[in-house]
Amino acid sequence: MSPLASSQGPIGTKGSKSSNGRFFEDFTLDEVIIHGAPRTISDGDVALYHALTGNRFTLQTSNQFARDVGYSTAPIDDIFLFNAVFGLSVTDISRNAKANLGYAGCDFLAQVFTGETLSARSKVIGLRETSSGDSGIVYVLTEGLDHRDVPILRFIRWVLIPKRDPNSPPRDSHVPDLPDHVYPITVPPHRLNRNWNDLRTGSPYRWEDFQAGEKIDHIDGVTVEGAEHMTATRLYRNAARVHFDGLKMKNSADGQRLVYGGHVIALARALSYNGLANACILSAINAGRHSAPVYAGDTLYAWTEVKECIALQNRSDIGALRVVTRAIKNEPCTEFQESGDNLILSLDYTVILPRR
Repeated sequence: MSPLASSQGPIGTKGSKSSNGRFFEDFTLDEVIIHGAPRTISDGDVALYHALTGNRFTLQTSNQFARDVGYSTAPIDDIFLFNAVFGLSVTDISRNAKANLGYAGCDFLAQVFTGETLSARSKVIGLRETSSGDSGIVYVLTEGLDHRDVPILRFIRWVLIPKRDPNSPPRDSHVPDLPDHVYPITVPPHRLNRNWNDLRTGSPYRWEDFQAGEKIDHIDGVTVEGAEHMTATRLYRNAARVHFDGLKMKNSADGQRLVYGGHVIALARALSYNGLANACILSAINAGRHSAPVYAGDTLYAWTEVKECIALQNRSDIGALRVVTRAIKNEPCTEFQESGDNLILSLDYTVILPRR
């Protein structure tokens, strides 16, 4: 894909220097939005992310382990990168969103290290008014860029956004074709050396030990605390009102603040360590869907189904798994639920892990 070009500034409020954010009417098909407020990822950011999610994947948590297997230092967790780039886009895309509905085609193009400065840009690739006529779905392709403006991550997401005037006339709709998986698989450019230590990662299970159709209950649960999910969402720089404005949300159908869906993904990924500890690298999020809201006080559990074991061409040191992790709230995953009122997340993604 060629780099996105051109720019659309923030949508202001008449007579004020402040912005109320965009409503559905403010989006134009094919417009490109350059997001403001780039950020440098520090060691403190990474440490806080690990503390708020419980992430234990050793490649991202141990500089010494990372050096032992051929890195200069520990890379930043891929889901944190996803949330950091997502957060850069929120003010211009989804500050007024009712819900973030789903993801597709998320390709992690490079591994990134602390000290890197991230920026982002998005292109509007689809618009569809809802049947109620008071809101619409906006589809965007977002790219995260490094300090040289080289893409390190790109993904499609679609979000439900209210109309400024619920009675405004309907617009022409365009729903983009969405990929069902990311191909080719992006793999680390260097070879993992023989110093990969299963005792250090906490699991003896490598690529050869998994098979398609296998289901893994990650067993552990985590209760989402109000202060923690708000702190995490600030860390991601997600400014959507539904996560912070308690007064506004008290008068909404939900009656309280929503937990940001990207943080739910981060928690589910952290829970998956118990069973997938050697799956330290995310290559792609093929598809994702939030099927129910999460609130402070809910307890999350997760299980993963292995969909495909993928041998990588010219790589005998690593292999890939395409998996689907499902998160459930307020009940364990012993029955491996694939639907139901308590299913909150289905995430189809590709992980890289070492071979024997």
